[in-house]
Amino acid sequence: MQLTYLSIAVAFGSTTVNSASLPGWAPAGPNDVRAPCPMLNALANHGYLPHDGKGITVNKTVDALKSALNFDPVLSSSLFEFAATTNPIPNATFFDLDHLSRHNILEHDASLSRQDAYFGRADTFNEAVFNQTKSYWTGDIITVQMASNARVSRLMTSNLTNPEYSLSDLGSEFSIGETAAYISVLGDKKTGTVPKSYVEFLFEKERLPWELGFKRAAEPFTEQDLADMMGQIVNAQHFPQEPGKVGW
Repeated sequence: MQLTYLSIAVAFGSTTVNSASLPGWAPAGPNDVRAPCPMLNALANHGYLPHDGKGITVNKTVDALKSALNFDPVLSSSLFEFAATTNPIPNATFFDLDHLSRHNILEHDASLSRQDAYFGRADTFNEAVFNQTKSYWTGDIITVQMASNARVSRLMTSNLTNPEYSLSDLGSEFSIGETAAYISVLGDKKTGTVPKSYVEFLFEKERLPWELGFKRAAEPFTEQDLADMMGQIVNAQHFPQEPGKVGW
């Protein structure tokens, strides 16, 4: 399941955090770069990753994901290895956040919050796309079935409207993994539930939702945690889906 490690860009958990010790937040400036991933952007906005989004090494990746989200270092290192492949420099030992926007390497069609590259920039938040995703989160708590429905809907819409739609095996793994990640680490990886307010806050503001009650995870987020939740997402897939449906 190594391909899935790419998608660990959305994560939260459950231990007490002293708000006085939390880093600040500032949006990207004119010379800063950002990714198509809201979590990595949030980590840069908070200063866990370099605020300019540039020169991100494996050590910076591991440290940022550990400090902010309690990622297992092995998982963080795997994420870095994939991210580094988007750097145009062969065998690069770093990446910039905007490298991740190169289409059909890690960035893929049918994003939960970005338009397909065929229609324009795929690296910035798109309200219309995210509104479609949110329409399938029909309660205050997002369940695995709701999350799976939202993902399937985006796949279907992209396939029907984008004449150049494509989704590689890698892109598919990434797509499943990013949904699995926002449930597992923004919420409760054991029950497969997450507060909708946390997820919306992260995607829309690219900011960690501490003021809503988010706390850094007590337990590390591991490769096995990701694989387990991905399996649940896949098992919940049904075609077609409509908002509010819980299965067929």
